[in-house]
Amino acid sequence: MTEKKQQTLSSSFRWTMCVMLFFATTVNYLDRQVLSLTYNDFIAPEFHWDDATYGNITGWFSLLYACAMLFVGRVVDRLGTRKGYMWAIAIWSFGACAHAFCGAMTQWFVPEVSSKAAMIEASGNIALAISTVSMWLFIGARFILAVGESGNFPAANKVVAEYFPKKDRAFATSLYNSGAQIGALIAPLCIPPLAKAFGWEWAFIVIGALGFIWMVIWLFLYDKPAESKRVNSLELAYIQSDDAAPDTAAASAAAAGAAPEKSIGFFKCFTYRQTWAFAAGKFFSDGAWWFFLFWMPVYLSSVYGYTSDSPQGKWGIFVIYFICLFSIIGGYLPTYFVEKKGMHPFDSRMKSMLIFAFFPLLTLFAQPLGSISFWFPVIIVGIAGAAHQSWSANVFSSVSDMFPRSTIATVTGIGGMAGGISCFIFNKLSGLLFVYASGTTLVDGKEVEMTKDLLAAGAEYVRPAMEFMGFTGKPAGYFIVFCVCGLCYLIGWMLMHLLVPKYSPISE
Repeated sequence: MTEKKQQTLSSSFRWTMCVMLFFATTVNYLDRQVLSLTYNDFIAPEFHWDDATYGNITGWFSLLYACAMLFVGRVVDRLGTRKGYMWAIAIWSFGACAHAFCGAMTQWFVPEVSSKAAMIEASGNIALAISTVSMWLFIGARFILAVGESGNFPAANKVVAEYFPKKDRAFATSLYNSGAQIGALIAPLCIPPLAKAFGWEWAFIVIGALGFIWMVIWLFLYDKPAESKRVNSLELAYIQSDDAAPDTAAASAAAAGAAPEKSIGFFKCFTYRQTWAFAAGKFFSDGAWWFFLFWMPVYLSSVYGYTSDSPQGKWGIFVIYFICLFSIIGGYLPTYFVEKKGMHPFDSRMKSMLIFAFFPLLTLFAQPLGSISFWFPVIIVGIAGAAHQSWSANVFSSVSDMFPRSTIATVTGIGGMAGGISCFIFNKLSGLLFVYASGTTLVDGKEVEMTKDLLAAGAEYVRPAMEFMGFTGKPAGYFIVFCVCGLCYLIGWMLMHLLVPKYSPISE
């Protein structure tokens, strides 16, 4: 009876794997968010940082992440999904915890200060030394974090390609990718209270330790579908249902008993328009998303005065990422087009991405409406973030549409590198723009960024605050960046469509 039941009921272990990817991505984004939620209110006063310093740290993280993505995807393909994912999360969890020791290391390198209070009270050259040394120590910790985190999406994308047929991959990707929103949603509710109660160092340690717990569960659960005792024959047949399709010749050969597909060479990947199309989709979208991720807590604090541990600050960030959860609907849209409209999976994906590309245009109105209430930019950025995550689920799935499984992580890494370079440009230039927009004043004979506190204390401008389209100071800078974010997705879609106008799978 039991055997007969197994033959008529399909197992659903693929969704367990999707849940594992979801939790890995949640931890991934929690680790990224610790710095953005502790920077302005806890870390900056201790280390004498300004927005340019923060822009340097987030910018270097993005660049290091980009460089790592170029190679980590290849490493995941070589090591295999099980070992590749395990090493990725082990490295990034260690890197997350390493941030906690940057304060003690700064005191060691700057012997003139021996306590946190002494660092806060420092001025002149000592304050400059503290700022410079701590910045590079944090960049070192971010380097470790970047190398590990760069393995998450190549490995996760590879798992989705192993466990789901093409028509379901965007939906599965949107489900695990919603971990980004959940991580960002939980972060403002737990990280500032942790930092306030125990110190910012413990926020990094506690959140970083979550990855080690995930790693143990992963080693217990994961196997390839054909080798997993938790996947029965019916579920395996469903997972491999693409093998019978006429446009998957390599898979058909494998199903017929031919030799396993060969991986496409690393440099050979760069010769395909499909690789460059994916890279374009990532380059013109990731910079905007990471700007929202890294700068929105700072935006609410510096423009509206709502710190990350204030009720308004917490609820503002919570609402942004709660709205982003609706991106799951966007992941289902291609499945709807395939099943209800009879469209090809690739065509349904491109049509869905075009729809999502229009929503970020709302950010053009974020700053103008922000003069009425801070809730307008919060809601608008939430909608743009949901559109991004829907876009992201489909752009990731486009790789498994066009490349063999053995090369998916490699191509994902190449596209991730393009996205990381975009993030570096966004974060570096945004930090410089916000400092420039603020204007400058003199403190102890040194020209520094004008702040609200200095202005309230009677400081006078040396260089006046920037004015643009009716906005003055940092609001003017944020208005410019919001406008750039709004236009990026349509540009990215047009380039992708220009490079790959119709479905063109790589058959080598």
